[in-house]
Amino acid sequence: MGRITRIDDARLPVRTHDQLISLLLKKEEKGSPVTDEQFDEILGRVVREYQQTRVEPCEAVGIIAAQSIGEPGTQMTMRTFHYAGVAEINVTLGLPRLIEIMDARREPSTPAMTIYLEEGYRENRDRAREVSWDVEASPLHEFGDITTDMENMRVVVTLNKAVCDKRRIKPSEILERAPAKIRERRHYRDFEFEVNEPEGIIRFLPKDQESYQNLFQLVEHVRNVIVQGIDDIRRVVVRKESGEYILYTEGSNLKDVFEVEGVDTTRTRTNNINEISHILGIEAARNAIIYEANHTLREQGINVDVRHIMLVADMMCMEGEVKQIGRHGIAGEKESVLSRAAFEVTVNHLLDASIAHEHDELCGVTENVIVGQPIQLGTGDVRLVVKPMKQITRSGEN
Repeated sequence: MGRITRIDDARLPVRTHDQLISLLLKKEEKGSPVTDEQFDEILGRVVREYQQTRVEPCEAVGIIAAQSIGEPGTQMTMRTFHYAGVAEINVTLGLPRLIEIMDARREPSTPAMTIYLEEGYRENRDRAREVSWDVEASPLHEFGDITTDMENMRVVVTLNKAVCDKRRIKPSEILERAPAKIRERRHYRDFEFEVNEPEGIIRFLPKDQESYQNLFQLVEHVRNVIVQGIDDIRRVVVRKESGEYILYTEGSNLKDVFEVEGVDTTRTRTNNINEISHILGIEAARNAIIYEANHTLREQGINVDVRHIMLVADMMCMEGEVKQIGRHGIAGEKESVLSRAAFEVTVNHLLDASIAHEHDELCGVTENVIVGQPIQLGTGDVRLVVKPMKQITRSGEN
């Protein structure tokens, strides 16, 4: 009990405290208890390591984080690399990807997903391939022959039953889906269709049968209508890693992928941070920012303490939505007029502030540097009040 009391007195974080006690108990259960000397050394090292991780009062953590991320960022490349060794899938890495993350872009330039599979699917290549067919967007022309009948002004689709069987989709599902998916398109509904289900044939006819332009337009819609898979997932590659099959996608649609049978929703991830925020919430988006930024830097051989990235992620997500680090996000919402003007579009900020009769309290770093005052960081954030000796004497006399 004396050791546990000493651990309690060390005022360690709860998780570290519990792990240390758990380690001691396990050692005792195995019959190899820790000696007093070993305990003193372990506790001393843990306390020292913890003290080194703490931030000094009034320390400029924001400036340190900016320097720690920004300086290595100048050494990053501008290229797009192949993703995880998959030649068919490209994602943006390096500096462009880091800029995307900090700008909180609505859509990344190369959206991609890593889809993990549930037990029963992850070990079997055929079952993994079945899941990939349910995910990858497959247009109608992959399931049969599409011919243009110029004489009768119609488009004829003849399904290949062997392909349908291989893809594990019924011809009747395709015959039902194709016209409905074409009608969903906002700008194209001017067509009629005839279905011959026993033969697996569907005929499309434009309403205006005198216009070849309408016929050719109809052909394009028919060829490219998605009848299997998820519209936003353009390509899927199946790879085996660490004894399990994983799907790498070009394109992202987290909500629909989660509804596919066989997908492990607890491990599947996307590089679209805004999508994560909408589907899984702001805490998941914060974790995604940390993971993506850290992963992007490490891909370039740059090691940045994760706490700097965590600070940036906290700033971006602290109001319940993902905001960019820029004039349209965090920097543009500062109360200080001078701080906003120092970042971007200086004249506009000063004019708008003058018209609105804004007052700058000079509470931040940037605005105090501009006017030549001591900044409120470090020793500059400490207020000393001196009580003269005469007043003490008089108060003592009284």
